[in-house]
Amino acid sequence: MAGTGAAVRSWKISVVAVLGLGLLAGGVGCRRHRKTRSAPNTDAYAQKIQPLIQSTRLPFLKIPDVGVYQAPVQTFYEDRNDEIAWTRDGQPTAQARAFTQAFQDAAKKGLNPEDYDAPRWGGRVQALATKSDDAIAEYDVAMTVAVMRYVSDLRIGRLNPQHFNFDINAEAKKYDLPEFVSDNAVDAEDVPKLITSVEPDNEQYRATEQALARYLELATQQAASGSQDLPTVAKSVSADGSYPAADALAARLHLEGDLDDGGSAAAPGAPPNTTFTSALSDGVKAYQMRHGITPDGKLTAQTIASMNVPLSQRVLQLDASLERWRWLPNEYVNPRLMVNLPEFLLRGYDEDHKQAFSMKVVVGKVVGEHETPVFTHMMKYLIFRPYWNVPVDIARKELIPHMNASKGYLATKNFEVTDGKGQVQASYSTEQVAHGGLMVREKPGPKNSLGLVKFMFPNEYDIYLHSTPAVELFNRTRRDFSHGCIRVQHPDDLAAWVLHGQQDKDQQDWDLQKVQDAMNSGADNHQVNLKTPLPIVIFYLTARVGEDGKVDFFDDIYKYDEKMVQILQKGPPYPVEKEPVKAKAAGDTV
Repeated sequence: MAGTGAAVRSWKISVVAVLGLGLLAGGVGCRRHRKTRSAPNTDAYAQKIQPLIQSTRLPFLKIPDVGVYQAPVQTFYEDRNDEIAWTRDGQPTAQARAFTQAFQDAAKKGLNPEDYDAPRWGGRVQALATKSDDAIAEYDVAMTVAVMRYVSDLRIGRLNPQHFNFDINAEAKKYDLPEFVSDNAVDAEDVPKLITSVEPDNEQYRATEQALARYLELATQQAASGSQDLPTVAKSVSADGSYPAADALAARLHLEGDLDDGGSAAAPGAPPNTTFTSALSDGVKAYQMRHGITPDGKLTAQTIASMNVPLSQRVLQLDASLERWRWLPNEYVNPRLMVNLPEFLLRGYDEDHKQAFSMKVVVGKVVGEHETPVFTHMMKYLIFRPYWNVPVDIARKELIPHMNASKGYLATKNFEVTDGKGQVQASYSTEQVAHGGLMVREKPGPKNSLGLVKFMFPNEYDIYLHSTPAVELFNRTRRDFSHGCIRVQHPDDLAAWVLHGQQDKDQQDWDLQKVQDAMNSGADNHQVNLKTPLPIVIFYLTARVGEDGKVDFFDDIYKYDEKMVQILQKGPPYPVEKEPVKAKAAGDTV
């Protein structure tokens, strides 16, 4: 019996040993927990996948430098225990084919198809027919990289807004790419629907995307027609005046829908039209209104120069607008207030994201480094009849020369000098003011540079909205005149809208009359806090779909589009570091 027991134990040990060797040989003994909800696939290509996902350069990609996607791709396959994702039985999955089509159509979303290897997928599918392990592994990894890049680009944009010193935190809404792609994209029932869910949930974004598709067609049509630039004019031409290229002008206006009847082209064999008709003048006026040009219907050199901008350039402007929409954090995708700097316009939106109002604004001057910054923030309070605390650099440049020339200059202009605690100083020197030892402030009142109310969303730039005594500037078409802050056309209406539903300490609602009383005869420097802060976006769109459905284009006043296009045309990987920022002086800008 003892011998039999020993034999049994020996047999069990042998079986365990054999099973152990088998498990190790099959790789099961060291398998990790599978971290994905997607359907299982084969890990037969693990040995081919591993060296690819550990490399930062993949020569078979259009952009060999995998860059920031190397680590997410590696995690993607580790979470899947090295299972492939995009083929089954040597054929692309339905999801892979759908993403391939999305890559081909990337230009319709303002993206570059070559960033996702669009021209190469046909060859890769052909290579799959060889049943080569290398071809299958390379196809899978290439698709994973492309899908991650595409999803990320649609989600948070291709460029980091902070590279341009825009105070927008796009990173806050970025996906965990390995998890998102494996759990949501690999087995997606409807890839186009998934792609839409990745993009900003904003009607203006969707309208811009639709406009881009149209302008891509128009740009192709314009290029194919071989149309020539319109000749400029030395003097503006009014209705019924003479313009030698009237037929070409009509065709150009018709192209974007500014001239509905197709123009006044001469019949075959008839002499060309040279009259700038009233119909053409109406078409020019419609064009001017969409392009931030004084809408007088006159054919001017400025208007013609704008018409001669190729529509391929307008496509780039639409691309830039879509890119910036993608930067916005979720809480700012549908803000209550938005200032579009190149348009010189403020819009307010109700809680259902419908436009409630719009008004003209004055923004920072192009010259002198007074550009209004681009950022997102929360409006938290208003101040009626505010002081204006003059920044040291403005005091040094614009007040000190007058103070040196006239000792009583500040008093005659409604200014006073204070220390750091806000105590008014009866005696002071220009040196103290020039070096910031003492501050200059303008006293409240109708002549104050900030007007009678300012709207505060505390930020590092000391930028805010405010009223202004210089109301004549709102009659200008181009309105970049401030030191950086944003002057609003109808501050009383804006204040009443912002404070709607708010009650003061006496439980009285803030209506328009109460706002006007606070502005004209209320207490100085009176602060009213908002119970619910309002999200505000100071934005930069040179292409925007108007309320009439037509696309409005504006001048790239701060050259932000130009800088963006230069970077994008170089292709990935894109810079992520911030550009150097020049120090700003403390104090309020106007």
